[in-house]
Amino acid sequence: MAIDSALRELLSTGARELGLTLTKDQLDACFLFHSELKKWNRKINLTAIDDDREIIIKHFLDSFSYLQGFNAAPGQTLLDLGSGAGFPALPLKIVCPGLSITMVESVKKKASFLRHMIRTLGVQNTAVVDQRTETMPASYLKTFDIVTARAFADMETALSQGVRFLKPEGLMVLSRGPEETVSDAVLGASGMALVKRTAFSLPGTDYRRALWVFQRTG
Repeated sequence: MAIDSALRELLSTGARELGLTLTKDQLDACFLFHSELKKWNRKINLTAIDDDREIIIKHFLDSFSYLQGFNAAPGQTLLDLGSGAGFPALPLKIVCPGLSITMVESVKKKASFLRHMIRTLGVQNTAVVDQRTETMPASYLKTFDIVTARAFADMETALSQGVRFLKPEGLMVLSRGPEETVSDAVLGASGMALVKRTAFSLPGTDYRRALWVFQRTG
């Protein structure tokens, strides 16, 4: 019980440092997700991180940090590329229930986990597409306000794939290691413009990240 209390405090305090005040229901939903993640991770490879504290910091708080890149509003549509175990999409859905979220995950077992979590959390307007990004139907093109990608390829590939799904002036938000960069030539070729790059450390750690925000220009 003591560790549960400490973890809840870690998540709650870390979220506040990122500008979020989590309700009890949101905290409960995060820890339900946390519990199911650990349970399923024993059967299929969802994440290499299995330490409770590390999961809170490097998965949940890292997911919340995406909200530094856009102003979430009810009715916005968000596409998450290469969702894996559901980060950042599901934590974003928990704290911004008005977002309409589509997660793209081509690995069938991971897609099954994502659908299980949608049912378990009872969230609405949340879907899973178990296809490779490049084979998604044309109906998904130019339809999303926001595209996110966390562990999806390199920056150049993420931009060239993600831009196709954005509405004009839509935003792509990428969380990357501080050493990654992107050239002006790549930006020009992708039809994206850099809005901002914010370097930060995840709350309570020296774990460095950089949040990149791009806007579709074409």
